[in-house]
Amino acid sequence: MAILPIYLFGSSVLRKKAKPVDQLDNALIKLVYDMTETMHKAHGIGLAANQVGELRQVIVVDMTAVEESEREEGNDHEESSVKVKERKTLVLINPEILSKGGTFTMEEGCLSIPEVRADVTRPESIRLKFKDVNFNEVELETGGLLARVLQHEVDHLKGILFIDYLSKLKRASLKSTLRAIEKGEVDASYPIVVGAEA
Repeated sequence: MAILPIYLFGSSVLRKKAKPVDQLDNALIKLVYDMTETMHKAHGIGLAANQVGELRQVIVVDMTAVEESEREEGNDHEESSVKVKERKTLVLINPEILSKGGTFTMEEGCLSIPEVRADVTRPESIRLKFKDVNFNEVELETGGLLARVLQHEVDHLKGILFIDYLSKLKRASLKSTLRAIEKGEVDASYPIVVGAEA
């Protein structure tokens, strides 16, 4: 497994549509492993292939850190020394959202736009279909944070970023920060690619 560099805002690959995957092969399996390792290294909970420079419809999601944090908040008396954190990575190939329901607003961030967080309104629940890591067709109905993360990552595959949902006023207030990110003037704990053409 390898840690892949994450492409930052301003890189053209983030604005391109990823292509469907037509078969499971060694290259795809390696990409999935590398994306998972990269997501964990960057302390992210989701990563789309566009973000590592690959225009293929592949997403990895791991909510373990969030779930662990929620458990810790609810169980302050529990001894941390006996906790075992087991990662559970969800792999989605060729994901397609079939239906959406409700709306809710929540703060979002993105590994490709470090140091920027903003409230985004999205559907609260979704139903989607995708192929899993064994290339089996799966349908999933989910809500809350997982639904939000999946929508955020599916957007990446379409060349859409979470900041596209912000008002013109909010985007204007982020202009200097986004310009700095485009130049690579960020404090990231993971390898990055700045302003790359794809």
